[in-house]
This record gives sequence, C-alpha cells and structure tokens, in this order.
Amino acid sequence: MAIGEHPEQRDQEPGTSGDTATAVAPSPVRPREPKPLNAAEHRGLDVVRRFGTVGSLFLALGSLGAGAAPVINPVQDLPVLRLFTRIPTVSLAIAFSGMGILVLSWLMLGRFARPASARLASRGQLARTIAMWVAPLLVIPPLFSRDVYSYLAQSEIVHRGMDPYQLGPAQALGVADPLTSGVSNIWRETPAPYGPLLLRLGGWLAPVGGNDIVAGVLLQRGLALVGVILTVWAVPRLARRFGVQPATALWLGAANPLLIFHFVAGAHNDALAIGLMVAGLEVGIRRLPMRVKGDSPPPLAKGELLFIGLGVAIITLGASVKVPALLALPFFAVMVARRWHGRIKDLLWAGLPMAGLFGVVLVAVCYGTGLGFGWIGATASTPALVRSWISPTAEIANLAGVLGITLGLGNHTDSLVPIIGALGYLVTAAITVKFLWASFKWRYRPIIGLGVALGAAMILQINLQPWYLLWAVIPLAAAAGTSRFRVAATVISAGLPFLLPPTGGTFDGRSYILPWAYGAAILVTLGGLAIVHRLSPLLLSRTSPPSPAPGAPADAVS
Repeated sequence: MAIGEHPEQRDQEPGTSGDTATAVAPSPVRPREPKPLNAAEHRGLDVVRRFGTVGSLFLALGSLGAGAAPVINPVQDLPVLRLFTRIPTVSLAIAFSGMGILVLSWLMLGRFARPASARLASRGQLARTIAMWVAPLLVIPPLFSRDVYSYLAQSEIVHRGMDPYQLGPAQALGVADPLTSGVSNIWRETPAPYGPLLLRLGGWLAPVGGNDIVAGVLLQRGLALVGVILTVWAVPRLARRFGVQPATALWLGAANPLLIFHFVAGAHNDALAIGLMVAGLEVGIRRLPMRVKGDSPPPLAKGELLFIGLGVAIITLGASVKVPALLALPFFAVMVARRWHGRIKDLLWAGLPMAGLFGVVLVAVCYGTGLGFGWIGATASTPALVRSWISPTAEIANLAGVLGITLGLGNHTDSLVPIIGALGYLVTAAITVKFLWASFKWRYRPIIGLGVALGAAMILQINLQPWYLLWAVIPLAAAAGTSRFRVAATVISAGLPFLLPPTGGTFDGRSYILPWAYGAAILVTLGGLAIVHRLSPLLLSRTSPPSPAPGAPADAVS
C-alpha cells in the first residue's frame, strides 16, 4: 500500500468498487484521534511509570555485581556499592527482578496503547514514560554484552591513526593496554566489523575518555542514546503517515524492553544505525503526496526532491554505521516510484538517482573519515566468527554435525557453518526481492516489506543476537496494523531478554547460580505485581473504566 492507503482500496482502481461501477473517492487513511485518558487511567499510567522506574533502579543496582563489568572494576573502590560485587547471586537476582518488573510494566503500559481503545496515552505521555525508565540505566556498567569494550578499543585504534579494518585491539594496542583487557577474547585479534562513520565518531570521543573505561562507556552509551532519541522521534510520525496509532507504534517500537535493555543498558551501536534509518525514511517521505493505486500523480510539491535527497543521505549515514540500514534504500525507491504511476520506468527514475546519491555520500564518508573501504570486507567476514545458540542457521549446522557423528561420517560442523550461512544470505535475498516486487505491485506497504526483509536478514544470521530483532520490529511497529504481528512481537520482546544473563557470560561451571537468581526474581516480581494490583486494579483487569458522561468532570470516573 502507498502512504496512507486504505487496505480495502489497494487493488481497486478509481471508479470501481467490487462488481459495481460506483465511483470510489480514495481518501488517505489517518488514524482516528483518540480521546485522552480518564482519571482512573491516569492513575494507572502513573503506577505503571513508577513500577517500571523501580524495575530500572533494581536493574541498575544489580548491574553493579551482575553487569558486564571491566576487568579492573571501578565499583570495587566505592564504599557500600562494592558489596554488590561480592554477592553475585544476589546481584543477579536483583537484576533479573528489575528485568521482570520492567517487562511487566511494559505489558501493562500496552493497555494504554491498544489501537482499538477509545482512549489512548498521548505521544508525550509515552515519551516521558520511556525517559523515566531509561534514566537510571544511563550511568551503569554495560549489561548483557561486552561489545562496548570492543567499540572503545577500536575507537582508540582510529584515534592513534591505525587501520581498525586490518588490526585487532591486541595487535594495535597491545594485550596489556587497559582498553584491550575488557575486550572478549574472540574479538581481540579480529578487525572491526563496523562502518567508518561509527569508528570515526568513536575516534573523536576517544581522547575525551582517554584510558578511563567508565568515561568511555558513558560516551559510547551517549552515541546509542542519539539513535534511541531518533527512533522516538521518527516512529510515531511514520505511524501516523501509515494509518497506525502513534501511541501503539511508540509503545511497541521505542518502549520495547529489548531496546531499553540492549540499546540503552547495553550501548549497542545498532541503536544509532536504526535511528538514522527510520529518521531518513521519515524525512524522505515528508513531502510525498498521499496516493492510492490508480490515482493520477500530482505535480511535485515544494521541497519534495530536496527531502527525498536528505532522506537518502541520512539512510546512507545509517548504513555507514551498520550495513543492514542499506536495505531501506530500495524500499524507499519503491515508495517514490509509486508516488508516480508505479511503472518500471518510474522505479528506474527513482532508483537510479537515489543509487547515485547513495554512492556519493558513502564515498564522502569513507574518504572524509580517512578509513577508506576496508570496512566492507571486515563487515562481511568478522561477525560469522560467532555462533549464536538462538540462531536457526547455527543450530541447523550443529544438528547436521551431530548427525554426521551419529552416522560415522565425522564432525563437519565447522565446514557446514559457512555453507548454511551462505544459504541464509540467499534466502534473505530471495525474500527481499519478493517483497520489493510485491510492494512495487501495491500488495504491501514498502515499509512492511522492509521490516520483513530486515527480519529475514537478522534471523538467518549465524550470529543472531536478541537485539537484532529490533531491526524488524521498529519499522514494522510504524506500519503493520495487524493484531497478529503485535501479539507475536510482544511475546518475542517480552521473552527474549531473559535468555541472555546481564553479565553477557554463559556461567560455565556456575550454572547453579541461575536457578536461584531466577527463583528469587520471580518472588520479588510477583510481590511487586501484588502491590500494583492494590494501587490500581485497572492495570490487571481486562476491561477499561467507563468514559465520563458528557459534561461531567474527569474526576467523576472512579
């Protein structure tokens, strides 16, 4: 569908309606304007905000002893707070409790963002809720992953004038360097798999933090926070253009626990790449007219080409942080082609100039950062060194290896991983082409095709990580209006965070810690839920309170 197209009109030409010749006046879809929350719902929203903030505070405290702390942990020098490093099981239980409370708060917040509800939370109310939940996590040790230490080491390599696409941290900085010591062993000898824009930004920040690991982590988290802010800005605006309630999109896309845990607490650079991608789409389509299939294209609007060019440039910047953002460009070209007659010629007229502008901006970034094009090869080869246990393609390779051992053929897992990984890329390419063509033929909104293509690209990677799914969830949250998608995305977003401990480690040899921590966290979370039910029974009920009678004050609603 085009921007704002009615679903029931997507296959209709003007002047026809089913089997009749009755003229249809196509009108762009706009989500209805919901009513504001009533008094009882306001109280419920306040309770949810505070409950979620308590969860963030629990997670922040637990991170002191259960986070992905640096090798030389500065928390050890802090009176009182260093106690958490000496009670790892308790710290882990506190962190899991915070995660559970935050996830439950997010689920309860969802009742104020249901698209079918007459009254919804406003965009400002949801943005303030996100800010309250995020604030305690801005100054804590990294969680769920040690990747941020790789960012720091690679940024220092750039700052010292060396090539991060040829040298790993151990080779460039030395094993004894404080920045190398925090990097996971598997990444110490490997080149950087990230784009030149990200590493140049990190290189500029490196002298600010110096060898201070704490300052460096906070600066890297600041870069991720820029991406989160761009997402909070762009997603509800895109949703309004595509007929989805902004509150629903903001809740699912920006208040998502995966985003809070991994983009804010984990400081992953995917946040900046996704933020630039969705911001580029929002800027690019800002002046495009709203059309349905078969409309006569209107003349160019003032500034339309300029905004399309700005959108391409911003998306290109996202791709120069992480490559998957590049997938947004062909779907953006389909949007622009459908703005005209939707013919192959229109697609060429849209796609070729956009490809040219992409090339110009990318070359400018590569040469402007001084890092050249070495990142292309490193990006393709380095991530495959990790096999994720939640990756379908990695598990297929492992199962094939086990089958080979069972049949007496030997363990061929290492040989199968690149083969199955390549097949994953081929399937991703096929899905992308299918949805590009289907979007071009008006069967889907292009942004939905983008979300599906990104989902395939992430899920079929050998090194799939929980936060990778946000590449699909965020654009789909802005355009997919079906309840099936929302239910599936909600279940995945609520369950996946608990598959990865806050330490980012596997607890090999200490697996007994996890059951005790999970058990204690469940008891604490259920206790908090009981308090919430006492303060606002509405939050755990299936029905909404009645609207006030016409002319009655909001306080009249119990």
